Amino acid sequence: MVTQPLTPASAAVHAGRDDLGGSHVPTIDLSSTYPMASIEAGGAAYETMAVGGRPRPGDPLVYQRLWNPNVDRFEQAVAVLEQCAEAVAFASGMAAVSATLLATVAAGRPHVVAVRPLYGGTDHLLATGLLGSKVSWAAPADIGRHLRPDTGLVIIETPGNPSLDLVDIAAVAAAAGDVPVLVDNTFATPVLQQPARFGATLVLNSATKFIGGHGDLLGGVVATTPEWAARLRAIRAITGGLLAPTSAYQLHRGLQTLPVRVHAQTSTAAALADWLGAHPAVATVHYPGAPGCDPLGLVGRQMSRPGAILAIEVRGGYAAAARVAAACRLVTHAVSLGGVDTLLCHPAALTHRPVAPEARPSAALLRISVGLEALTDLQADLDQALATA
Repeated sequence: MVTQPLTPASAAVHAGRDDLGGSHVPTIDLSSTYPMASIEAGGAAYETMAVGGRPRPGDPLVYQRLWNPNVDRFEQAVAVLEQCAEAVAFASGMAAVSATLLATVAAGRPHVVAVRPLYGGTDHLLATGLLGSKVSWAAPADIGRHLRPDTGLVIIETPGNPSLDLVDIAAVAAAAGDVPVLVDNTFATPVLQQPARFGATLVLNSATKFIGGHGDLLGGVVATTPEWAARLRAIRAITGGLLAPTSAYQLHRGLQTLPVRVHAQTSTAAALADWLGAHPAVATVHYPGAPGCDPLGLVGRQMSRPGAILAIEVRGGYAAAARVAAACRLVTHAVSLGGVDTLLCHPAALTHRPVAPEARPSAALLRISVGLEALTDLQADLDQALATA
């Protein structure tokens, strides 16, 4: 068992692996149900886990919807990387968002203050009020005046999806006061940004993206305080939004290479953003490391590096953007992000299609998630695609 504090790179390799019992890698526990020594032991363990508690050593785990060792290991590792006390994993990022909103509604504080841009699914869920929440959209500087007695949450995403807007987390937390702040950290990952250090109470990652890293699974995770973790586990147990053991195993494995992947992808993205900024077919580059895109000086202070996602606005509007997307050959035209291969998508037509027209991204905007391909190959493919614009 490792006892000394580890750097993030080492923690990504070793966190959540203290209970392997002699095995070099975690085994996969697929049990849907668990034997119980007695009715009393089973009932007591059920009661503990059903209300969001953690099982004690020796307790029967009862049922996979309540607890799974692989999920627990993954959660422990994410909590370490996000510098939070605990984490709770779900079947998808949207399941994680939904559980957080349900927790605020159940506590009698259904009002949410949210800053756009957000991931389109989160924006849509808030706008519809499907789970009983009520939303006030606010600029970061105006959060304080939108707070109400029934405000249960402030939600931000930084960098924002898809235009990479940066938000000062510490300033938002100060404005929110006693209201918990949720930060969607999917674009930055815990490798480049730990929102809890700046006052966030809940840190969301769509684990489908960079944490998984290979485009072959779904998952979501919220790193937070013990009190919030218990509330989220109770909701997960009731609603069944649990992460599958095999996915938890893969995500835990994905964390081991997360720092290496994110840093390599970031280096390529930074060079690609510079190159695209000089391309005649590109009107605007949105990237935290590009000139004018970080007016608050958050890169290097809040976020260690500008990340592996960028967006461009193509000269010629929607028609030109559509031609570019269709012309890519090495770069894949697909939604999602954070994988080892480079993906390009048109958010206004896809991920952000349900967003209100006044908040929808530009029709000329294409989001690019930079993978692990060689920079020269990406430049060659994008150059021939941009020629069609």
